[in-house]
Amino acid sequence: MAISMNNHVFKGHKALLGGKFVTYKELELSPRYDLFEKSKSGFDWGTSGSPAIQLAFAMLHQVSQDRSLAKKYAVSFVRSVVSQFSRDWIYSSNELQEWMYANCEEIEKEEKKAPIHMKKLQPVKPVKKAKKPKTNVVKDICKELQITQKTLAEILEVPEGTVSSWAVKNEIPRLGKKAIEFYILSVKNQKIVDSYRSFKELLEVS
Repeated sequence: MAISMNNHVFKGHKALLGGKFVTYKELELSPRYDLFEKSKSGFDWGTSGSPAIQLAFAMLHQVSQDRSLAKKYAVSFVRSVVSQFSRDWIYSSNELQEWMYANCEEIEKEEKKAPIHMKKLQPVKPVKKAKKPKTNVVKDICKELQITQKTLAEILEVPEGTVSSWAVKNEIPRLGKKAIEFYILSVKNQKIVDSYRSFKELLEVS
């Protein structure tokens, strides 16, 4: 069993409007549906459902390269680790190796057969995780778009009091989310158009 001996990190991020992204070594982590298909809707965490199990399998397989082991211990890894992840998280492969050595019987048996210098990983110093401040979805969106709640209300063509109530409840209704998504998409498209125009003007000048 070839366990990857490094300290690269897995990173998870949930976007404001529901998208979920997981990377390893700054590259998108493959769900490995070709080896194990528990969920067809991608990854999730902070829960113990099928998408969380899919994430656990992908992480275990990434480090162990062992399909059987990853499948066998995916649920255990979810219960003890993945279900505890917050909205944004970082988990190193070193931490995952330590978990595997402590919980996987197959690795324990191999460790007894291995040379003494190969038996132990470098110890991982526990890091105290600082409490993350509570986020507000409306304030976060306004900050990301660099606009005020009043401007957001004008963009969506709703009363300012409606946006204020969303901020108080820390929740945006489905239609509101869709409208914001369309606005963000239009802003990105406009930037592309502006960049094209600038490039075209440079060509004409030259």
